[in-house]
This record gives sequence, structure tokens and C-alpha cells, in this order.
Amino acid sequence: MATIQQKIKEIEDEMARTQKNKATAKHLGMLKAKLAKLKRELITPSSGAGAAIGEGFDVSKSGDCRVGMIGFPSVGKSTLLTKLTDTQSEVASYEFTTLTCIPGVIHYKGAKIQLLDLPGIIEGAKDGKGRGRQVIAVARTCNLICLVLDSLKPLHHKRIIEKELEGLGIRLNKQPPNLTYKTKDKGGINLSATIQPTHLDLDLVRTILKEYKVHCADVTLRYDATVDDLIDAVEGNRVYIPCLYVLNKIDQLTLEELNVLDKIPHYVPISAHLEWNLDELLEKIWEYLKLLRIYTKPKGHVPDYTAPIVLPAHKNTVEDFCNRIHKGLLKQFKYAMVWGSSVKYSPQRVGKEHVLFDEDVVQIVKKV
Repeated sequence: MATIQQKIKEIEDEMARTQKNKATAKHLGMLKAKLAKLKRELITPSSGAGAAIGEGFDVSKSGDCRVGMIGFPSVGKSTLLTKLTDTQSEVASYEFTTLTCIPGVIHYKGAKIQLLDLPGIIEGAKDGKGRGRQVIAVARTCNLICLVLDSLKPLHHKRIIEKELEGLGIRLNKQPPNLTYKTKDKGGINLSATIQPTHLDLDLVRTILKEYKVHCADVTLRYDATVDDLIDAVEGNRVYIPCLYVLNKIDQLTLEELNVLDKIPHYVPISAHLEWNLDELLEKIWEYLKLLRIYTKPKGHVPDYTAPIVLPAHKNTVEDFCNRIHKGLLKQFKYAMVWGSSVKYSPQRVGKEHVLFDEDVVQIVKKV
């Protein structure tokens, strides 16, 4: 009996042989849906033999957020971890020096950012080669991925790693598909769209959902979605993570070669060994994490600017601020006084629904 990897290879080969046109769209859509189902089995294996394949390294989450460094062996991840944190990660001239996940902490702008030095992955990691599946399992828990590349090696290495991450449900620098998919008890498949779709039609949507044994559902498109977008929405296990492409060893490049690399989006050129451009890397990490620093002000005292409460940009209300300090604080919450750019005048009395901006100062007033 064929293994999951063999079935995936057969479907990928058939897709490569099939011409892309309107006549083959339904067939290709069905193949993509089958492929997504098989890859889901790789991410979440059934209980029993091999159930632990998708488990990650046992590293507890600490700090305000987590950044993972992924790349091929010997691209300078361990050197970068040592330069940015107080952690010493073994560095050597041979490949696969790092065999497990090494955590460190970056102290930047009052935030504690956990930085993970993950073992090097190889092509075929998503199929279980090396320790790739464990590396990618940890990557799914990160708030930001730094894809570390050797600027002296071919740039198609970037595409290889992206393909490995996409194969296990990680979408880099993408937003979740802006479409609605809801199953129902009866009524068949209904497709509605706010724009004229060019990639999907009712027959193609029916073919894809039939592969998932879904015969009654409402699908609403709010943009020109593709087959892959619909499959991602149906699967529901995709993670959307921002990514920085960190090109190391630029000290061995010419100015002309650097100008060529400058066209790559989301990239930062560095030299970890010589500590070139590490300040810009830290600034980019901060920018892509989208963190807010909120300062506390005890009544009758000056604000404490030394230890801000760090919040993610999508959890930026006074309620989120209270929950970050203590879960029971909301029960005693009466109102808050806020100084900063989120209010019309300082101080302003606000409720728990008020949205905070970076570097606001907050004073919580409790019920008597």
C-alpha cells in the first residue's frame, strides 16, 4: 500500500503533466483538494504508530513574543543568536552543528523577544527528512519567522524553504483569505461574490467541496479568490506568519551584488560575524511583530517607563491591557485614565473598549 508521501508525489506528478486551461480547471481543482487532504494527514497524523512525528521541540514559550530562525545548515543562525542574545549557541565550520532548538532572549525597547535557533532543515523536510517536521512544528507557534539565507548561495534556496513551510500549512507574509465558507444541513452549494470571480465558478467550487464530502454549504467571495484560497479556508488549519528574509555574509559580496539583492521584498542584509547591520535587523523585527508598549501609572506617582506592558497590535484595548496584568483585574475595573496619542486630550477617562496606541500611559481606577 502506497504511503502518504508516495500518494503526494503521484498527485504532484499528475498536476505537473496536466495543462492549465478552462477544460482542466475542475480536474486540477480536485487534485489540489486531494493534495491538501494528504498534507493535512502529515501535519496531524492519526493516533497510533508514528503519531509523534509532528511534535516539535520541547521549548516553553517565554517573553512577549517568539521569533524563529529557519534556514539551511551553516548559514549563520547560531552566530546570529549569540550576537543578538546572551545565549551561547555552538558554532562550527561543519553542517548540522545545532541538533536541537536553542532559545535566547532579545531585550529591545522594553520588550522581551524569545529568539529560537532551530536546526538546519533540508529539502524534503515536510516529508519527514532530517528533523524538518519538528522544526516546522515549532515554526507554526512563532509570531515571526526569520528565514536566514547565505547570500553566497543560489537564491532558489529561498523558494525551497518557502515550499517546505507551505507544505505544512504555513503561509508567509499573507493574509487569511477574505471569503466566507459555512456548511449547512440542506440547500446544496451556493456561491455568491461581491466581484466578478475569474478563478472560481460554481462547478469548480462543487468539485472541490465534493472531495471533502461537503454537499451543502454557502461560499461568499469578497475578492478574486483562487482555488488555493478556497482550499485553505476549507482546511482551516493554516497559520499566517510574517517573515523576514535575513541575508547573511554580505561582507563577502560586491556592491553590484548587493544592489541585485536589494530588489528582494521583506529582506535585511547582515553580516552576523562582523555584526554589520544588526541594528536594522532588530528594528525590522520590531516593525514586523507590530507590538505596542503601554506604560502604567500608579495614582499619585509618575509613570513607570522602565517596564512597559507589551501588547500585540490585534489585542490593543484597555480590556486586553488589564488581562495582561492580571485576569482578575477586570472584575474590579471602574474606568481608566489615558495619556497619549489614542485620546483627544490628556488625561481622558475611558472604558475597557478603548483602543490604545503605542507608548500610551494608563492608570486603572478600581471600584471602591
